[in-house]
Amino acid sequence: MSGVQHRKITPEEDGMRLDRWFSIHFPDLPFSRLNRIIRKGEVRVDKGRVKANQRLETGQTVRVPPIADAGVKPSKPKPINEKDVQFLRDITLYEDDTILVLNKPHGLAVQGGSGTKRHLDKMLESIPNKKGEKPRLVHRLDRDTSGCLLVAKTRTAASHFGKVFRSRSARKIYWAITAHVPHPKQGKISCFIARRATEDGEQMHVVENGEEGAQHSITHYSVTDDAAGQVAWVTLKPVTGRTHQLRVHMAQMRTPILHDPRYFSLENWEAPEEAGKGLHLHARRLALPLPNGHRLDITAPLPSHMQQTFDLFGFNASQYDPQDDELDED
Repeated sequence: MSGVQHRKITPEEDGMRLDRWFSIHFPDLPFSRLNRIIRKGEVRVDKGRVKANQRLETGQTVRVPPIADAGVKPSKPKPINEKDVQFLRDITLYEDDTILVLNKPHGLAVQGGSGTKRHLDKMLESIPNKKGEKPRLVHRLDRDTSGCLLVAKTRTAASHFGKVFRSRSARKIYWAITAHVPHPKQGKISCFIARRATEDGEQMHVVENGEEGAQHSITHYSVTDDAAGQVAWVTLKPVTGRTHQLRVHMAQMRTPILHDPRYFSLENWEAPEEAGKGLHLHARRLALPLPNGHRLDITAPLPSHMQQTFDLFGFNASQYDPQDDELDED
């Protein structure tokens, strides 16, 4: 690029740090080079000198100096993986100009980690928005949990829905199959949980208030149906969103979720061989306010392994979804 450019800050970029703005628009510009041209005053915002960590505001003008001589190559768009594009299309439950709601499959990680190469966050690079930006995850689901997952297409949407989730105005309904039947059949679980080291790594445990890392967790639950006291179909409404919260809460009641590899510890209890294999926890429904004032309410069909178990025990998913006045949040 040669010559000075003047670029306006868009509403989607409001509040973005200047160095982050440059990393998006000029990804091949070395960070050290960016710092030098900022210190020299070659980068200006509304004609004023700035620092790399300055927050930008809608309508401001950024002066971008000539940087062609800095050895910066024009950025190349990342290659599109057509298989990932088709996969994401196949699991899309809802889409508009600002968001996607995906039906995340059981066994697929949302983000990468040690030894995890295939995950949704990486796949999203294949469906950039009009500005070439990768869609953003708004919340998370465990690898083995299936169902509704919200993805924001723009920074503005990510900010809006992040606030929605933090304010707890998003309604999340999960379905689970548990060993035995919770007693009482409807109630609220409220306890503190924290991450603790185990022989197999780290996992969440119920702890006393005040212990290191303790976080308050609340879940409303209701038994929708059961099969002769052997298993229960439980509807879960998390008020808080702690790591593994629903799995820990069901295990704490001595009714762990079927085929939970971390928290199932009942002795002398085995699931029928005909039951589906895999964690029986599904993000069934997501309801939340949209920026335009309307309300989105999306339901995700059951994954095949849970449908197999529903069929085995005669549970009819098509006959029941909780209404807005059920599972009181008080």
